[in-house]
Amino acid sequence: MVMYGVVFTDRARSDEGRLDRATAKRVNGKLRWLAENLEATKLRALTGPKQGFFRLRVGHYRILYSIDRNKRYIEVHRIQHRRKVYRDKF
Repeated sequence: MVMYGVVFTDRARSDEGRLDRATAKRVNGKLRWLAENLEATKLRALTGPKQGFFRLRVGHYRILYSIDRNKRYIEVHRIQHRRKVYRDKF
């Protein structure tokens, strides 16, 4: 099993900073789990203008990310409440 690295964009890092401590801990745990189990996980691809990105659910929050399989890393683009995450642009 291959472990992927996790990289945050500046915007995702800012989103993470706005989360309460408990939610941020759950988000980071879920990202760690994804990095360890990416190959065995069914990915949820987005469509439309956000095609090429994937989503990960953490309670009422969504993590939007992309994958670079050649360099073996996951790039996190946004972490927001489900009501808002799909409306905003990157």
